[in-house]
Amino acid sequence: MAKNKGTRIIITLRCTECQKTNSNKVTSTTKSSKKIDYTTTKNRRNTPNRLELKKFCPNCNTHTKQKEIK
Repeated sequence: MAKNKGTRIIITLRCTECQKTNSNKVTSTTKSSKKIDYTTTKNRRNTPNRLELKKFCPNCNTHTKQKEIK
């Protein structure tokens, strides 16, 4: 029996470290000015809180926490 995937929603994850440095630096020539986001899905009913995963960020060149954005 196939499961219905209608309850899963697509979310975007953004690095918490790059987001902080982007607000401080205004120039577009810096390496950290590029925002690279991950997309994934989550179950709408079982996870009412914002999702937070540890993923690799190419701007920081390390593994950092990635938080869900709207």
